[in-house]
Amino acid sequence: MARHIKFNKSKMTLILNCTKKLLDRIKPSSTVPDGMSSTLLGSWYATALFWKPQVALLVNEKTLLPVLMPLAPATNLATRFPKHLAVVLCAHGLPRQFIDHELAQMSEVQYAKTSNRSVVSIMNQFSYQAEVYREYLETKDLLALSLKLAETPCSPLYKSAISPDRELLALVKTTGFVV
Repeated sequence: MARHIKFNKSKMTLILNCTKKLLDRIKPSSTVPDGMSSTLLGSWYATALFWKPQVALLVNEKTLLPVLMPLAPATNLATRFPKHLAVVLCAHGLPRQFIDHELAQMSEVQYAKTSNRSVVSIMNQFSYQAEVYREYLETKDLLALSLKLAETPCSPLYKSAISPDRELLALVKTTGFVV
């Protein structure tokens, strides 16, 4: 079922590219200049949304999949992220084997500054849309908002799956997992 997966046992690392305002909140001991995540989904981009209560918006670099989660406490955002990601991936109907494999690859987290301007632009767009959906749908349910944002057509995906939810499913299918 999952025979096409390249499993890197030597270094299982998640790269979390954060905006300056989020790095100022997290205060990591160090940041890496550039790096590659060992996860199948790749690197994630993150920013802070100063709602009440404050929220972190994480966007996957490959699929543009958004994940909203509570920001506080910001210092352990990276250790709480896998749990929230698992809930979002499960809500998208992904196989448990894929989710478990992805989470296993996140044993170490390295912080970096944002570098992909296209993803930062999408993250800004999602920030605005999340605020609108939160008010329009009258909800504070971060999972519901994450799923709604994932349906958004994104210009970097126009030549492929068009929206993050569809791009996610397409990526998972290429790994050999049955969706």
